[in-house]
Amino acid sequence: MSLRLDGKVAIVTGAGAGIGRCYALLLASRGAKVVVNDLGSVDGKQVADRVVAEIKAAGGVAVANYNSCIDGEAVVGTALKAFGRIDIIINNAGILRDRSFHRQTDAEWDIVLKVHLYGCRNMCQAAWPHMRKQKYGRIVNITSVNGLYGQFGQTNYSAAKSGVIGFSKALAKEGAKKNIKVNVVAPGAGSAMTKTVIPANIVEAWKPEYVAPIIAFLAHEDVPCSGSVFEAGGGYFAQVRMERSAGVFLDLDKGFTVEDIQSNFDKITSMTDSVDPEGPDAGNPQLEQILARL
Repeated sequence: MSLRLDGKVAIVTGAGAGIGRCYALLLASRGAKVVVNDLGSVDGKQVADRVVAEIKAAGGVAVANYNSCIDGEAVVGTALKAFGRIDIIINNAGILRDRSFHRQTDAEWDIVLKVHLYGCRNMCQAAWPHMRKQKYGRIVNITSVNGLYGQFGQTNYSAAKSGVIGFSKALAKEGAKKNIKVNVVAPGAGSAMTKTVIPANIVEAWKPEYVAPIIAFLAHEDVPCSGSVFEAGGGYFAQVRMERSAGVFLDLDKGFTVEDIQSNFDKITSMTDSVDPEGPDAGNPQLEQILARL
């Protein structure tokens, strides 16, 4: 059965080109009414308008918004004014200021965090009361493998994208009772942003269309998860999760020293018998040991 988004209203930030454009086109093709958000322009023409025209030419419904994602109220306001509700947000907008840490300026740090982390937060904050009231929402926040694993020259970007993950996991817990699901995707694709750091032939072959299907699935009412993180790109899809070693309990009554940490470090870091710290049986070993002594 085809997964449709009929009757749903979606916002895709940074949707005027590249991977965001693909998200917007796919959501619209599945029946969603789409707000195409992008502040960019080419030759004096707003790039969001071009994507809106594409959607309309294919029989879909869309409107443009030219605000920064940092101004979440204005972006969400466009959806409310045009369509009367907001059901789906894809927080895709982003920028790069690639610079090694010892050369990075405060301005290069600030603008990346503002767009990626504050923009994501502000978009969600503006839509949150409407999603709570209607007891429905689907949010897909875009992170990066650099936010998961780090990358040379991108401490600003990696910090912002890692922050998106923590923010999304907490928001998923807060939205659970109101049927608001929040998931995270680290996409891999060629785009205007990635072509500044990746060879042109790879950018061309690494098509953003290869990511879009999981975005649309996570935006659907039947998505089974919330608070999950996924990698996607080049036809590859995988869930990513935290891992915690079995660890070592040192004797609180006898006490322990720095040298005890050294002598047990191999056990502390061994991932044999590791657990998913978010899993139902993971527990809280720190608290459990303390409670056992009371």
